[in-house]
Amino acid sequence: MLIGLLIVALLLIGAVLTFNGLVGRRQMVRNGWADIDVQLKRRADLIPRLVETVKGYAAHEAQLFAEVAAKRAQAQAAGDDPGERGPAESALSKPVARLIAVAEAYPELKASQNFLELQKELSDTEDKIEMARRFFNGATRELNTAIETFPGNLIAKAFGFRATPFFEIETTERAAPSVSMGRD
Repeated sequence: MLIGLLIVALLLIGAVLTFNGLVGRRQMVRNGWADIDVQLKRRADLIPRLVETVKGYAAHEAQLFAEVAAKRAQAQAAGDDPGERGPAESALSKPVARLIAVAEAYPELKASQNFLELQKELSDTEDKIEMARRFFNGATRELNTAIETFPGNLIAKAFGFRATPFFEIETTERAAPSVSMGRD
């Protein structure tokens, strides 16, 4: 009888520790997503300023400006689901990269201090997004592993823990603008 109670107590302690570990990992994932969200919002706020700066020099690029605005709206509408937000952010990166390329074709724009500062801020933000994405994906990997392995899978299923999708941005498509402070 005493051994039976001891076994039940150990199982209960193990279940509580497993549950608390899952909660801690879920909080790390939420924290990681919040960091990504802050940086994506920062980038979304920089893009209209960049568009307005380039518009003054390249007004004939109206279709590109409209595409940037549309992709930005789609990315913001994707919400907090990493599985939906990643492709939307990748789609936004494509026209932003083209916008940077268009701007590079205008020497007077390239020399504009406002444009250079915006380009530098955008590049810095892209780096921060990448760091936050790595943290989030690492926390997601830990949570998903804990949810899928024994005995965590039993506790996770009983308490409704679900696997979280990774946040992926196509790195080959990311807008990672170069900042050139020198003269060409």
